[in-house]
Amino acid sequence: MNKVATILILSSILFIGCKDDPKSDETAKTEEVDIQQYTIEQFMDNENAFANGYSPDKSKVLMTSNRSGIYNMYTVPSTGGEMIPVTKSDSASVYGISYFPNDDRILFRMDGNGDEIFKIYVKDGENIQALTPTEKVRALFRGWSKDGNSFFYGSNERDSKYMDHYEMNVDDFTSTLLYKNEHGMQFGGMSSDRKYIALTKSINTNDSDLYLLNTETGEQIKVNDSISGNQAQDFAPDNSALYYTTDVGEEFSYLMKYNIEDGTKEKVTSKDWDIVSFYFTHNGTYQVMFTNEDAKNAIEVTEVATGNVIDFPSEEGQSITGANFSRDESMALLSMGGSHTPTNSYSYNLKTNELHQLTDVLNDAIEGDDLVAAEVIRYKSFDDLEIPAIYYLPKQASAENPVPALVWVHGGPGGQSRLGFNSTIQYLVNHGYAVLAVNNRGSSGYGKSFYKMDDQNHGDKDLKDVIAGKDWLAEQEAIDGEKIGIIGGSYGGFMTMAALAFAPEEFDVGVNIYGVTNWLRTLKSIPPWWESFKDALYTEMGDPNTADSVRLREISPLFHTKNVTKPLMVLQGSQDPRVLQVESDEIVENVKQNGVPVEYVLFEDEGHGFVKKENQIEAYGKIKEFLDKYLKGEGQTGMDN
Repeated sequence: MNKVATILILSSILFIGCKDDPKSDETAKTEEVDIQQYTIEQFMDNENAFANGYSPDKSKVLMTSNRSGIYNMYTVPSTGGEMIPVTKSDSASVYGISYFPNDDRILFRMDGNGDEIFKIYVKDGENIQALTPTEKVRALFRGWSKDGNSFFYGSNERDSKYMDHYEMNVDDFTSTLLYKNEHGMQFGGMSSDRKYIALTKSINTNDSDLYLLNTETGEQIKVNDSISGNQAQDFAPDNSALYYTTDVGEEFSYLMKYNIEDGTKEKVTSKDWDIVSFYFTHNGTYQVMFTNEDAKNAIEVTEVATGNVIDFPSEEGQSITGANFSRDESMALLSMGGSHTPTNSYSYNLKTNELHQLTDVLNDAIEGDDLVAAEVIRYKSFDDLEIPAIYYLPKQASAENPVPALVWVHGGPGGQSRLGFNSTIQYLVNHGYAVLAVNNRGSSGYGKSFYKMDDQNHGDKDLKDVIAGKDWLAEQEAIDGEKIGIIGGSYGGFMTMAALAFAPEEFDVGVNIYGVTNWLRTLKSIPPWWESFKDALYTEMGDPNTADSVRLREISPLFHTKNVTKPLMVLQGSQDPRVLQVESDEIVENVKQNGVPVEYVLFEDEGHGFVKKENQIEAYGKIKEFLDKYLKGEGQTGMDN
């Protein structure tokens, strides 16, 4: 439920909600087309693979991929070629971190089937060693030292509520505590000389105070002057300054520079959208900036010495969503994809401009032309507020062949639906379901005023935005307005249940994927390592230990299940540390008492998100079967699956 925006893609922008006739452009796009339909097994056989970094000699790239059914590590030549397995786990997923900077040892992490209690491991040849405690201690990698002889990590070994900052030597794996976190601070980076640590303290889910800690003197300086969204980005290569983003006085986050010696600040650059990431490459030759531009990602790489912007390769309808430079800065691993194109990894040589594709993750059985490119649209809500959304219209839809539709609600609160590839959405769209992924008020990416509009107003105006999205769908000639459902995960699962409980006649079915149903319990049972974020979450949602509990009970669907009249499907992972299994158990039991069709899919080996292919096939295949039965109609049950 953390408000962290991710970076994905846009192919074109269509401001349908701003036109006098919202159907005008839509009608022109509704010619019926014959396409091949694919099974859930084929869609889930799209590989999810991402690059973790180059080997020291740059001849190989460490990859993490789920091609075996769960995540494992692989290597691939940096010029492309066969992926060679490094691990062969058949139970817990293995996630690569990186090669060691000066040798071919590998760092990786694992948790307990989705419990999010990650451990750091080293693989040296065939030997695997746990580097952090394996019992109830969470450890997260935080980067390599400048010389590569040690790495930094956060751990709650000392106190389960707080992540301290450690350095581990790579020769004997001894650890040194660099910062004892006793005040619920969040780590924002460390200067390469280890003298300064950037720390943030959350005020609410948008705003945080930014501090600079001198590790030699213990002095802690507050960088920001007023309440705003402040996030540390990177230290200058010579450690003379801290770069950070803030939205003070403006709607969108812009880049600032804090000069450490004299405490002066200067604005570096701003965009018309949020600057979400900024960093220097290892030796400071380049600076890299990512911007969230209307639900798509934009990258700008600048040569520091000249100020020249470096041209990076691009593909039509795709954008670069990540860039990981080699330590000598001559090469970069790029992630590139689009709403209808899964994200692939590439190796790019900045000197020769050679681009090598390392992965080809779309299942060979699927023809790319059968997939749907999404569009950004906008529609008016109940109070005329403009709501952005991502729209997927099946190619077989037309005015003569209107299709059922789903309103898709993102997680959060405060997440954002983006223009990136989603195998589940493409599977449903391929089988004739339109999808409108709404970015209701409270979503990130559209300015801080829009972001704050749902604070302590959840299940009310944001729900009305979702209903307005359903109404927009119903007006489209290619949509069957009598067959519109709602689906969402995490906070989106809460919105699904809120829609069925508080607006029971608006949607025809609901699919709740590990959604919150009892805010009183969820807010009291958040994982201990969220302690530094708890007060901020309470500021937005309400404190269950105060008078806010009355409102939290009122918006919790669990206490209003008698109102649910439409078919419901619930999916849950038993290891979920954020939304406990009891949330789904109870909502299923209560809704069944209404005589309403309820289907429950529970996985014992998953957490907050399903990562194993066999479970994904079962989960998303059953969602389509449920929709075929209760949204399309009884006669279509199980067809085309």
